[in-house]
Amino acid sequence: MLVSGRRRWLTALLQAQRWPFQPSRDMRLVQFRAPHLTGPHLGLESGNGGGVINLSAFDPTLPKTMIEFLGQGEAALSVAKRALAAQLPVLPRSEVTFLAPVTRPDKVVCVGMNYVDHCKEQNVPVPKEPIIFSKFSSSIVGPYDEVVLPPESQEVDWEVELAVVIGKKGKHIKATDAMAHVAGFTVAHDVTARDWQMRRNGKQWLLGKTFDTFCPLGPALVTKDSVADPHNLKICCRVNGEVVQSSSTNQMVFKTEELIAWVSQFVTLFPGDVILTGTPPGVGVFRKPPVFLKKGDEVQCEIEELGVIVNKVV
Repeated sequence: MLVSGRRRWLTALLQAQRWPFQPSRDMRLVQFRAPHLTGPHLGLESGNGGGVINLSAFDPTLPKTMIEFLGQGEAALSVAKRALAAQLPVLPRSEVTFLAPVTRPDKVVCVGMNYVDHCKEQNVPVPKEPIIFSKFSSSIVGPYDEVVLPPESQEVDWEVELAVVIGKKGKHIKATDAMAHVAGFTVAHDVTARDWQMRRNGKQWLLGKTFDTFCPLGPALVTKDSVADPHNLKICCRVNGEVVQSSSTNQMVFKTEELIAWVSQFVTLFPGDVILTGTPPGVGVFRKPPVFLKKGDEVQCEIEELGVIVNKVV
């Protein structure tokens, strides 16, 4: 499993070189496991595609999970910043297993039809209000984990998405204050069973979106101050090396600030909550004829400045 994960990562790295992305040297928080460490740990990815700095080695009092870390706010972040500047030993990427940067959040909020070009693809009007649905947190897996095809579905599809991670609790948050509640951003794959989304379960989207393994996240939570402009990033999905989605987050109908203001009218947002902000055009269901994922496929979801996640379909 670890060997195949390494191989997928190397493949992704070679594939990613086709895009002129600059590796980030900024704050890239990760959750990981390593053979010599007990349980999951919190770390810093040393640049996009680099090794991992173990934050516990720098300060053993730091939490071991991202949600606890985010809950400590600026105090924890300042320790991580000092660790980043300290030029600590880096664990080689081949020796660690990357977990999702956030696991078991209170909620995973999703936004439908939030790209102008994705609406055009479906020949539907651009929404006047955000279309909100959710995935259960049990659907979250790591950036190089496998996506399992459920026997209940024959129409599993891909969707690359920019994910926002909440860093500060809030309710009724104003759009002008919204970024103060954001910890950072990561790459998400909103795997979707179209038969269950579009025809079953009374056409409620939830079940089609929330099978186990249907929410790969990662590789890192890139803090908001490390991202130049989250609404002007190249976003891409490849299936077996072929580009199937290619757009920019500047196509988003409702930006991060508007989404946080909208969602927080209804629910309290907690540190670690994840908001998937929608997908660009190029999904399989709207192709002629439709194309769906099959056993053996490899899906790479990539966002400029954030990185690439690679998931084998089994």
